[in-house]
Amino acid sequence: MSKTNFEQALANKLADVSRERQPARDLWPGIELALSSETSDLSRVVVGKKIYLVAATVAMFGLIGWLSVNQQPVSLTGDDLVASLSEQHLEQKNALLVRFQDQPALTQNWQDQLTELDDAADAIKTALENEPNNMALLKMLQSVHQQQINLIERVHSSKWSQI
Repeated sequence: MSKTNFEQALANKLADVSRERQPARDLWPGIELALSSETSDLSRVVVGKKIYLVAATVAMFGLIGWLSVNQQPVSLTGDDLVASLSEQHLEQKNALLVRFQDQPALTQNWQDQLTELDDAADAIKTALENEPNNMALLKMLQSVHQQQINLIERVHSSKWSQI
């Protein structure tokens, strides 16, 4: 195709594009019907979703209220509290010792320090037998337990993390 023929064909096509095309029939009634049915379908869906949302909200608040009323507080006091604290600490301490058993310790006497802290915990437990609800003694016991955990973690931490 020559350049002149190409330009002529292009001009003809562009002239066809610029002419306005009219549909064979009136499209507005169909568009109006589609918009009105779409709106009514959408409003039914929105109303249905709102009802489910309200029902779910009411059910959630009802469940929360029921659980808060029926929940009985678990409060340990005295010997039970001391036993529970000691059991939790022993599990945590043993888990740490197992975790660090293959790592070399940074000091040699850390087990002696751990034994001294065990002796201090035993002394506090003996004092708690006489005063099982003494908050100061309970806090001291928790402090000794935390010192043991900290000792195990520090002794087995890498030298680079301490810099």
